[in-house]
Formats: sequence, C-alpha cells, structure tokens
Amino acid sequence: MIDNFTPGPFAEELTAAGIPGHLHGWLGRYGIGALVVKMGIHFLEMGPERTVATMPVEGNTQVAGILHGGAHVVLAETLGSFSAGIHAGPGRHAVGIEVSAAHHRSISSGLVTGTCTAIHLGRTLVTHEVVMTDAQGRRLSTARITNMVRDNATAT
Repeated sequence: MIDNFTPGPFAEELTAAGIPGHLHGWLGRYGIGALVVKMGIHFLEMGPERTVATMPVEGNTQVAGILHGGAHVVLAETLGSFSAGIHAGPGRHAVGIEVSAAHHRSISSGLVTGTCTAIHLGRTLVTHEVVMTDAQGRRLSTARITNMVRDNATAT
C-alpha cells in the first residue's frame, strides 16, 4: 500500500516531469505514462480548470521535419485527461471519450506549450480546450477533449 507520505516507485519520474508534490500521492503508483515520458512532456501548472505543459519538437517530428500532428493530439489528450482526473477527485477517474484537433501552423524546432482550459466541469462529463503555441505565442493547433468521469470499482 502506498500512502501520501511514502514515495511511490515513480517519484523520480513525477518530479522530473514537473508534477507538483501534492499530486504525487495520486500518481505515485502509476507514474505519468510511458508515452508522456517518451514525448518529453513537462508540466508547468496542473489543476482541473487549467493545466499547462511543454513538449519539445525534436524527437516528435514527422518525415517532413515538422512536429507530427499526432504529437499535438498526444499533448492535448494528456493535458485534458490529467485535468479531468484532478477534477474527478478521490474515488473517481476520468476516461477519454472524444478528442479532435485543428492544425493552424507548423513548427520545426523549439518547444510547444499546451494550455488546457476547462469548458465544462460536470459530475459525469468534463470538456477542455487545449491550445498549442510556439515560443512567440503563435497558435499552432487547437484541440478539444471530452472525458467521462466514473466511480472507481469497489472491491467485493
């Protein structure tokens, strides 16, 4: 059993990804996920209403040398899902049911910043808009993600 005081097996991973200490109890047993680590996503702010993270372009490009469209979606879904999970709270969890993205501008180097903002924080449905920008603040893509909030299964 892991409590909120004993570091879990993913404590170093969480710290390296910028996860605030008060969320380590929630994520300590699971970490942030192998794909999030591989993509180099680093969290700057986390909450149900707003979550912000960066992701490097390098290592996440498609054959033409620009950021892969799927990488935009990975960043968006990561931010929306974490925000929804925080909103769900103890004893509940969020599962993604829809994600869409529009790509506005390409980028071939540097960091992408994703800013996730709540549109609707309901009891069973949560929707966020995620805007990806470059270092100059130019919009690269806009995504929308909806998560369903469910109760955790109880042991019988």
